[in-house]
Amino acid sequence: MCGGFTCTKNALGALNVVYILIAFAMIAAASYSKGVSYVTSVTVIGAVIFSGVFLFFIAVVGLIGAMKHHQVLLFFYMLVLLILFVIQFAVSVACLSMSRTNQKSLVETSWTSSSNQTRSEIQRNFDCCGLYNSSDATDSTFPHPSCSAAGSYQPACCKGTQCDCESCFSKIEDNLQVAFNVSGAIGLFFSFTEILGVWLAFRYRNLKNPRANPSAFL
Repeated sequence: MCGGFTCTKNALGALNVVYILIAFAMIAAASYSKGVSYVTSVTVIGAVIFSGVFLFFIAVVGLIGAMKHHQVLLFFYMLVLLILFVIQFAVSVACLSMSRTNQKSLVETSWTSSSNQTRSEIQRNFDCCGLYNSSDATDSTFPHPSCSAAGSYQPACCKGTQCDCESCFSKIEDNLQVAFNVSGAIGLFFSFTEILGVWLAFRYRNLKNPRANPSAFL
C-alpha cells in the first residue's frame, strides 16, 4: 500500500530525480548566459554553477540512500536538507516582506559593491546609464562606467558619444517588487519540497525493508 516501504522509497527517489533535473537546468542556464555574453561576471556565473553542482550532489546522495536504504547517507541527506530549508525559508519570507525602502537600499548597496564590468552589463541589458544619474557625467556617490565609451557594453540609448538614457533604477523600479515576490514565492515553494524530502527520508529510515533479514532491526 502507499505509505509503505516501496511507496516511500519511490517517492523519495522521484523527488531527488526532480532535484537532479533542476540542477542540470541551473548549470545549463549559467553556461548559456556565459556563452551568449548575456552575463559575463565570473562571480555570478560561478555562484549559479556551484549551486547547481551542490544540488546535484545532494540529490545523488539522497537517490543512492533511497535505493540502498543506507542509514548514514539518509541521515546526512536529512541534515543538509533541513539546513537548506531553514535558510531558504528565511530568505523567501524576507523577500516577500521586503519594503520598497529596503529594496532601494539593497539595490544601492549592490551597485556600489559591484565591479565596473557588472555595472556595464546592467547598463547594456537594461538600456540605461547610471543608477540615478542618467547622464554620462561622473557620479561620486553611485559611480558608473562611461556609457558613450563602453564599447561592446554600450547601451542602445547611446549613439556614438551622444546618450539619451534613463537611469537604471527607473528602469528596474517597476519590476523590482514583482521580482522579489516571484523569487520569494519560488523559494518558499522549494523550501517546502525540502521539508517534504526531510520527512520522506526520516520515514524511510525507520521503515523495515520487507525483503531484508527478518531478524535485522532495519
